[in-house]
Amino acid sequence: MNDPNVNSLKARVSRNARVGFSRAVLLGTLTVAAGFSDAASANSYANGATRTASGQQVGRASWYGPGFHGRRTASGQTFNQHGLTAAHRRLPFGSRARVTNLNNGRAVEVTINDRGPYRGGRIIDLSRAAAKRIAMGGTARVSVTVLP
Repeated sequence: MNDPNVNSLKARVSRNARVGFSRAVLLGTLTVAAGFSDAASANSYANGATRTASGQQVGRASWYGPGFHGRRTASGQTFNQHGLTAAHRRLPFGSRARVTNLNNGRAVEVTINDRGPYRGGRIIDLSRAAAKRIAMGGTARVSVTVLP
């Protein structure tokens, strides 16, 4: 069966697939290039955080507590919602950080003992006690400064 309409249709589909693939590759390349230049120039992150010249990280914080109290953290410690601890994606376990609530200026020093937050748009998860110390409700805009 050598129908010219079928052959013409196959040729158009094949040509459109090649053009679509080329466009996808070009778009992907431009997206990656734009992402690298954006990260290099503005120090921005996918989770909405930014890093200032002094090394502070600024973004949204959340807290966790009752549902995790008594369970193991990523560092192997037992999570205590009443302790001044926090979860961060990259800071080393045992490092100390000052978290300042940018809405009211209150600050707390925490020890990093867990990984997270796993919710998009957040840079740090505080224990219940740490969140209470800086008068944070559900989430708050904060700055995180690593301490020596």
